[in-house]
Amino acid sequence: MLHGYAQANGIRLHYVERGRGPLVILLHGFPDFWYSWRDQIPALAAAGYRVVAPDLRGYNESERPLGVEAYTLDVLAADVAALVLALGAERATVVGHDWGGLVAWHVAMHHPEVVSSLVIMNAPHPLAFRRELKHNWAQKRRSWYIGFFQLPWLPEAMLTMGNRWLLRRVLRRGGPAQNEAELAAYLAAFDGPGAMTAALNYYRALLQLRSRRPVTIQAPTLLIWGLRDRFLLPVLTEGTEAWVPRLERHEEPRARHWVQHDAAASVNARLLAFLSVTATG
Repeated sequence: MLHGYAQANGIRLHYVERGRGPLVILLHGFPDFWYSWRDQIPALAAAGYRVVAPDLRGYNESERPLGVEAYTLDVLAADVAALVLALGAERATVVGHDWGGLVAWHVAMHHPEVVSSLVIMNAPHPLAFRRELKHNWAQKRRSWYIGFFQLPWLPEAMLTMGNRWLLRRVLRRGGPAQNEAELAAYLAAFDGPGAMTAALNYYRALLQLRSRRPVTIQAPTLLIWGLRDRFLLPVLTEGTEAWVPRLERHEEPRARHWVQHDAAASVNARLLAFLSVTATG
């Protein structure tokens, strides 16, 4: 595993890299960093792909700009498009989970020239999410934290007080850290000054999202969904074909939100089968 840095869209992004071949970019979610893909990086590299997993801006070792406006989806998508080019590639398969999935949707819609194929894991299409938040009370209840994260300073205080017990709970109980060693790695990623504020600014910047006409995604797309997700209901996947005509679905009945860990072997097999048909060098 090689660690590197790239200047992309005016900031310095840290990433890990392994393997050679067609480029695959792996985008993590919240509260996460490149380590989110520890179960996928070796498998993809061994199968003949150049795998790059960046820390998204504000996370871990990547640069941490100040201000909510630095974390809008337009800015985040531009980071990824610029990173593809900075890595010396013209196009890549873009894979995203959670917030990384939302960014990946945005890249495919607004920077389609850099996307050869798209893989989304437990992240609804933005229009489907907007639809369900408007009409589905069950999904509204599950998304309560989005409203809470809009508050100034209080979410940071709660997540960091008392030896970060709440952050530890989020990471360990059904979260991405499956043992104490992994928990320590996640906690270390949030040690830097302003780290928690940068991560929460992703949610705060949602209010700055500009309304746009729907953009059809032409890239072949694989949607993987853990059905036991306690944050996002499966109904969020319904109707996705209207915006993504070349859509392939795969459900993991026993997996929770972090499907790439709960069903790593199955997810890797599905991902590799998809890439063997859609990835380009």
